[in-house]
Amino acid sequence: MITRTRLAAGACALLAALTAGLAFPAGATAGEPTGQDAPKVDLVLDVSGSMRARDIDGQSRMAAAKQAFNEVLDATPEEVELGIRTLGANYPGDDRKTGCKDTAQLYPVGPLDRTEAKTAVATLTPTGWTPIGPALLKAAGDLDGGDGSKRIVLISDGEDTCAPLDPCEVAREIAAKGIGLTIDTLGLVPTAKLSRQLSCIAEATGGTYTSVEHQDELTDRVNQLVDRAADPVVTPVPAEGADRCAAAPTLKSGLYTDREEFGQQRFYRVDVRPGQELRASVSVAADRAVNPGHGVLMRAVTSKGREIVRGEAAGNGRTDVLSTGLRYPKAESDDEDAPAEAVCLAVSHSFSAASGVKTTPGLPLELTVDVVDAPSQAGDVAAFGLGRGWWLLGVLILTGFLAGLVWGWLSRWRFAVWRTN
Repeated sequence: MITRTRLAAGACALLAALTAGLAFPAGATAGEPTGQDAPKVDLVLDVSGSMRARDIDGQSRMAAAKQAFNEVLDATPEEVELGIRTLGANYPGDDRKTGCKDTAQLYPVGPLDRTEAKTAVATLTPTGWTPIGPALLKAAGDLDGGDGSKRIVLISDGEDTCAPLDPCEVAREIAAKGIGLTIDTLGLVPTAKLSRQLSCIAEATGGTYTSVEHQDELTDRVNQLVDRAADPVVTPVPAEGADRCAAAPTLKSGLYTDREEFGQQRFYRVDVRPGQELRASVSVAADRAVNPGHGVLMRAVTSKGREIVRGEAAGNGRTDVLSTGLRYPKAESDDEDAPAEAVCLAVSHSFSAASGVKTTPGLPLELTVDVVDAPSQAGDVAAFGLGRGWWLLGVLILTGFLAGLVWGWLSRWRFAVWRTN
């Protein structure tokens, strides 16, 4: 039975921790909420010379950032471990090599002493360069370790000045490490170039970008992001798909993440017992420039390669996330000891890289697997794509046919009476 299924919902939660493929052992539980360790947040603040500009509510960008930080520190939840890192705060000279190393931990990530943190923030003076890439690498190290949620909040008023270390590539490298770290970015009175750069950094790790032109906007947004770190999260488990069904890793119900090269097909195995239903969805994110016209295909196939059911989706232009899903109910068996059926999920996409764009690592994908008890009559769940609505359609067709006959008879009778008269 082959059926077209609806697009998988929840793509916006996608890509919240985009990672490279790591092997996932069979039998482990995936996608459980984290929380054994305290959530961690590292606020990364641009303290370069451009922060002297006085264009935020009549005060300098630096003054607005300090005021926002003080209010955020007062409102930070007790369970959040918070740190502050600066970039461009210490070197005022013209040596580019030295300026691109100018990033330091102003307040270490850990239990928050509000007075000490505010005192440290008060000492900041706009100084030097804008080494966003190096600062992100160091901030990722600040948050290393533990299995709680990890979030970097980057606040900058200018694009990186330390190329060729592209901060967008740095963000992709951080995502590929599989440490479940999200980078959110805020642009202070941003230019179009800065907005593009900060958006790219955020998208690479499933974070958000916000343009800020007022001090209260900055305070509210940073507070939201810090509070979000304290919310329970489900971290996708890395799973390395295989190039054929026989070598595919066996997955249980849960949330998984992987990367898929352009033109590649990935296989994952799921065991489905009689009387159960497999529900699966996949989302593929275009975390770099791609050519227009692309699609995502997910197929459920037997171990011998016979297709059981499929789901597909297509898009045009610049689509950040494309999702699809499928359902496969396995009928009940009279044999109580009937073995589980090995169903392989084959995932492929037709994204193609734009000219000059790196093709490695592959595009991040997020896979949701759910094996549940099947409906009472699994055989007609997707009959003709209509489910139980097929019977309603039949009734409507029959009703329409009878109504047409009656109307035709009445019309002929009225015409006959008119001719007689």
